[in-house]
Amino acid sequence: MKDNQLVPVALHTPFSIGSVPVRNRIVLAPMSGVTDLPFRQLAFRFGAGLVVTEMVASRELVFNAAESWSRLKGAGLNPHMVQLAGREARWLAEAAVIAEANGADIIDINMGCPAKKVIGGYAGSALMREPDHALSLIEATVKAVKIPVTVKMRLGWDETSINAPEIAARAEAAGVQLITVHGRTRMQFYEGKADWDAIAAVRDAIRIPLIANGDVETVEDAHEILRRSGADAVMVGRSCQGRPWHAGVLVGHAGPQASEIPGLVVEHYQMMLEHYGADVGVRHARKHLGWYLDRHSPDLTPQAKAAIMTSKDSDFVADAMQQALSGSRDVTTRQEAA
Repeated sequence: MKDNQLVPVALHTPFSIGSVPVRNRIVLAPMSGVTDLPFRQLAFRFGAGLVVTEMVASRELVFNAAESWSRLKGAGLNPHMVQLAGREARWLAEAAVIAEANGADIIDINMGCPAKKVIGGYAGSALMREPDHALSLIEATVKAVKIPVTVKMRLGWDETSINAPEIAARAEAAGVQLITVHGRTRMQFYEGKADWDAIAAVRDAIRIPLIANGDVETVEDAHEILRRSGADAVMVGRSCQGRPWHAGVLVGHAGPQASEIPGLVVEHYQMMLEHYGADVGVRHARKHLGWYLDRHSPDLTPQAKAAIMTSKDSDFVADAMQQALSGSRDVTTRQEAA
């Protein structure tokens, strides 16, 4: 590990990705189906240093798929970091140009997603099995845009192929300006414990900033992953589900008071309905509602939770969430009153 990385930096201090300033060192991970625009807006409002879009399929963006365009939106978030996924250099480069033209400040290339649907198309973490091909995608993307390009990856495909340091060094040589490493292999998915020490080998291989990712829940975790990896910043993901303010809390910002959570959750719900439209929004919001209830209303009756999670009546859902998160073990349903 390089000598200047032996002492972890303070989480609240700014850093830069190329010429783009980032206000602190806690980054919200890109999570497909989770970090949509409403979630990112809340996380940034509560103090996250940087938020990243859900994975945007590059070819689908080029061919004007509605979902890809929805995921691309930044709505004033600054900086606006867009993660692109794909396997073909042409589509990644064209998608990067589109993203830049539509307000992206940073392009991130997904080489870390372990999902079967993604690796089945030989994208995401599957690219770590083909370093030469991965580098061709990186080179094409860097050449296509003027904004910084970054790469998010895992340690390797499996324990026998830990090649993140090699790929990171080659990516830096190709012009990439930041590397993020999740401390697991693809074959681990999210099982076991992320290996924070293994990320240090990537730190030794590159001079550009490094973000460490994996199993960060607390402020103590954030400081420890920086100490053990030598990274410049920390990425948090699943620990923010059901609490989009958590990234900011890790930096030192105040999260909502318990009495404020019901209103904030209803606001988030209404933001999703506006973003997706009522019909789609009701369905899309359910995973978030479940996380909120699990974290903040664990004593809610199973019947009440089921009523909330299955209802198509957005007014009922908003009222019921307000009741549940205010301490009620059950909820009064409009359907029952009828």
